[in-house]
Amino acid sequence: MKLLPIIMMLAISSIANSQVSLARIFGDNMVLQRNTNIPVWGFAKANTTIEVQFNNQKVATKTSANGKWLATLKPESAGGPFELIITGENTIIVKNILVGEVWLCSGQSNMEWPVGQSDNAKREIANASKYATIRHIKIPKEISSQPNLDITNGNWDVCNAATVGNFTGVGYFFAKQLSDSLQVPIGLVNASWGGSVAETWISREAFEENTDFKDLIANLPVNNLDALLNLKKETTKNRIEALQNSKLSTAKIESYKNLELDDSNWLEMNEPEAWELQKLGEFDGVVWLRKHVTLVEEDLKTAIFLEIPGVDDEDITYVNGVKIGETIGWDLQRTYKINTDILKVGDNVISIRITDTGGGGGIYGEPEKLKLVIGEKSIPLSGNWKFKVESIYDGVNFNDYPSLCYNAMIHPLIPFAFKGVIWYQGESNIGRAFQYRTTFPLLINDWREKWNQGAFPFYFVQLATFNSPGNSNEGSTWAELREAQSLTLTLPNTGMVVTTDVGNPDNIHPTNKETVGNRLAAIALHNDYKKSTIFNGPQYKSLAIHKKNILISFNDIGSGLLAKNTDTQVFGFEIAGADKIFYPAKAYIKEDNVIVSHKKVKKPVAVRYSWVGDASKSNLYNKEGFPAVPFRTDDWKTITTNSVYKF
Repeated sequence: MKLLPIIMMLAISSIANSQVSLARIFGDNMVLQRNTNIPVWGFAKANTTIEVQFNNQKVATKTSANGKWLATLKPESAGGPFELIITGENTIIVKNILVGEVWLCSGQSNMEWPVGQSDNAKREIANASKYATIRHIKIPKEISSQPNLDITNGNWDVCNAATVGNFTGVGYFFAKQLSDSLQVPIGLVNASWGGSVAETWISREAFEENTDFKDLIANLPVNNLDALLNLKKETTKNRIEALQNSKLSTAKIESYKNLELDDSNWLEMNEPEAWELQKLGEFDGVVWLRKHVTLVEEDLKTAIFLEIPGVDDEDITYVNGVKIGETIGWDLQRTYKINTDILKVGDNVISIRITDTGGGGGIYGEPEKLKLVIGEKSIPLSGNWKFKVESIYDGVNFNDYPSLCYNAMIHPLIPFAFKGVIWYQGESNIGRAFQYRTTFPLLINDWREKWNQGAFPFYFVQLATFNSPGNSNEGSTWAELREAQSLTLTLPNTGMVVTTDVGNPDNIHPTNKETVGNRLAAIALHNDYKKSTIFNGPQYKSLAIHKKNILISFNDIGSGLLAKNTDTQVFGFEIAGADKIFYPAKAYIKEDNVIVSHKKVKKPVAVRYSWVGDASKSNLYNKEGFPAVPFRTDDWKTITTNSVYKF
């Protein structure tokens, strides 16, 4: 039974019972794409005649030998509600269908991040019923070693106060802008998964046809998840044991929570920060974290609380060997009271056993929110923590191998009709940012090829501001990934939103999803709906060197350049000579250009802008309010040039 994906078994069962079924993407309250052919499909016994009725259309078809049927409706104008009626040996009626604009929303956690946890959530929930023509379906988060025939479940929800909190935040604000401007129904198909790498969203065929990946993919078993699990266990075990310089063992686990444990030979990682971004790397399983804290006698005379901004996914937390709390939920803050009788003057230890079953792992959130609160004072706990791996997750994760999310969450949607894709992903690929120049275009072209509808719109979000390590002189993975995203704009019908000004340097999940959605909508309204509007910020065009100065010219300046929050001074620029040492530049706007210089750079050759993870101080915009795209004028080797995808 394990040799076949569950969905395939369900489909075969349905066919064997002769009952007509409809692909699960079709359901009550859905939105169908206007002004294009509308494929409708499902499953039944071979050679069964199927009749499909919608609005004033009636189409007949027959199931193929493998039991799949497909009917294509002619284009419809925006409107509704309508019913979709499927008739074979039984009848299926899908109700309350609208016709309008449908967008596929995909990526990792910043696309999955819901309205209910975004800025202005209360306002949006209170006003949600005004947008009842926005509809949303969340595709189940599943993986498969082979392409599935269908998704397992999923319901289309009408936007209202009870449902909107679970909508994708970026997608919802995007849909609101479209709804206000176009006055047509908007459908959101949300196929996103927090922590997912780009490679899991690409089909095996695409890898096999790509010169950079075909040798790698040839080593991947083409059978079932059990074979992949065995491969994962062996490779992960070897990597972790080499990292820790010791065999994985459960013999001393009970002592990991105790104050007396000698943890001097444990490795260190920064907290709060996802461990995927650190030396532990891609890992799912159980990890212990330990932090020593020194207390004075006065501290033990008042209530003490441990505050943790977030743990992905589960934690059991101890102080001096005594359990003080546990929580299941990656999106929940933790506040644990510590009884003073378990504490002592001097050295104390906080031990956290973290279980991560997929995606990001570890403590995350704003550093100042990781702390001990002792009456009126607090002790910060951010910084280095000791860590040790206890065990490896006994299951295949969506990031373990390529194509797993594509097989279960994208392939079953083909050939559903939609207008385009909005995409927010990249944080999980920063370690191999240079290769993202190949990976991301491969994904876009793969999806376009699979749908066979030409170069449909594909708009994406460039990585937001985040306080990741590195800069122009040390190298910055975050900046390199942004560059790879910018280079992807060479593909036709793509667009990119810059978010260096709306991120949170201390949180990889910035909660301002409204600005992001609005900027994506600006691209779509301009490109696809012919609304006259400026939709992006200044982009590097050229440079001219004049003695000690470099003059930078830009495209897309709108009605002019703007140094936000200052009169003329522009922040975020760096300049270097032939020695490749960068200095923060003096920069100012002159007419429609920026003049850049530094007194230590006598013969400048290169300029960079926002080449750092936390680019929140960068302030070059056009007067329409769109930030400039990060860039560099040099082509010097970057720190991820030789980092490649492995499994």
